[in-house]
Amino acid sequence: MEARDKQVLRSLRLELGAEVLVEGLVLQYLYQEGVLTESHVQEIKAQATGLRKTMLLLDILPSRGPKAFDAFLDSLQEFPWVREKLEKAREEAIVELPADKKTEAQVSVTCLAAHSSSGDHIPRVWHHPQKAPISFPLYQ
Repeated sequence: MEARDKQVLRSLRLELGAEVLVEGLVLQYLYQEGVLTESHVQEIKAQATGLRKTMLLLDILPSRGPKAFDAFLDSLQEFPWVREKLEKAREEAIVELPADKKTEAQVSVTCLAAHSSSGDHIPRVWHHPQKAPISFPLYQ
């Protein structure tokens, strides 16, 4: 599951616990789609309350692969307002890249932008997003 989707589930956890009853179609659909195993379904059903069942499902989902969030959205046929809330939160979610990834991305973008279509120059000053500009005399 993508970090953005994990963030959405975490941020709406209490609301989902209060609004979603997982015992019906939700569990069966997720089992049918291979997101949950039979063991998962039994463990969830064994919980004493609806809230605990939903919380356990929310604990399991992030580890169930890249399609788990979309399958969960599809399983919410009985709860269209919840699905809409999740989809909206997903669109608005911003996941920060780790600092080292930002640097790698900045270097890649800078290097790509440096080459014109004819490949005739590389900029002499490179601007790091968190440090002072670095000058280097290449291809003079």
